[in-house]
Order: sequence, then C-alpha cells, then structure tokens
Amino acid sequence: MATADVTTRERILESAYALATDVGLAQATIEGVAHEAGLSRATIYRYFPGGKDELVEAVVSWEVARFVTRMMEETEAAVDFADWLTRGLLAARRQMEQHQLLQRLLQDEADQLVPRLVTVMPLVLAVLRDAIAHQLEGERLRRGVDRGEAADVLARLLMSYIGTPGAWQLDDPAEARRLVEGLVAGVLA
Repeated sequence: MATADVTTRERILESAYALATDVGLAQATIEGVAHEAGLSRATIYRYFPGGKDELVEAVVSWEVARFVTRMMEETEAAVDFADWLTRGLLAARRQMEQHQLLQRLLQDEADQLVPRLVTVMPLVLAVLRDAIAHQLEGERLRRGVDRGEAADVLARLLMSYIGTPGAWQLDDPAEARRLVEGLVAGVLA
C-alpha cells in the first residue's frame, strides 16, 4: 500500500476513534467520520467497503495495537523479568483506567464493545504470550517448566489482572511487584 493510502487510512481511523470518543459507537456514523476526517463518504467506503462494522473492527484492532505498543514501551527500562512484568502490568492497568473511549464504552455501550473485543483478545493474548516467552529466554526456569506453557499461563493471568485486579491495588508499584513475584515463583528457578 502506498504511503498516501496508509496516511489516509490512519486519518480515517483517528477520526473514527475521536468521533466514537465524543458520541459513542452507536451514534458514530460514516458521515460523521467523513466530516471529522475532512474526506468524502466515498473515500471512507473505499478503505472500508464493509461500512461502519468494518470500520469499527479496524478501529478496535488499531487501538488495541497502540495500547500494546504503549505498554511495551513502558517495560524497556526493566532490570529483570519480574520488573518487566510489573512495569507492563502497571502500564496496562493505568492505560485501561485512563482510556476515555474504553471507559465510556464499558459504561454506556458494553453491548457494542464486548463482541468486538472478543475477536481481538486472542491476538492480544498471542502478542503478550510471545513477548513473555521472549523475555523468558534469558531466564533460568524451574525444572520441568516449559517456556511456552509458562508464557501462556502468565499471559492469561496478566490479562485477567489487567481487566479485573480483584483485591490487588495495581496502581501501587510495590503491590503490583508482590503480585508478579507470586506469579513467577513457580516459573523461575
């Protein structure tokens, strides 16, 4: 795809995201996105021939990818595996709590959001699992621990805590570190 196409596509996604943040998914329209982006409806349909449903799916996938990228950026200064997981967990929880569109949709339009997340969450799990497996390559594991299985279990647990922290105060780095140390105790030698 040419650079101009990527730029226009990104502009459409950004505009759809901004519109959904302002008015919600149910009220966002192709016409509204076209107006927000300064483009014609035909241009929107050229990039998203499936209309609003295809555009919303693309926006959800696009924003999830940006979410994961931001989370991974915050782990770059980690000094060890537990620190890396802790930083990622703190970043993900903070992003979820501060994400205006996500919070709006969870409160007002969960019925619109949840089915769309169901399609991208396996991809998020795969990305997180692969990142954890990569980080585990430099670690000494307990005897009998399979790196791939450990990465899968840790990814699933982290996703669970990111979504619902339970009694854990995951805005407190010390408490997040205690949680992570408990999670990795059965994995690391």
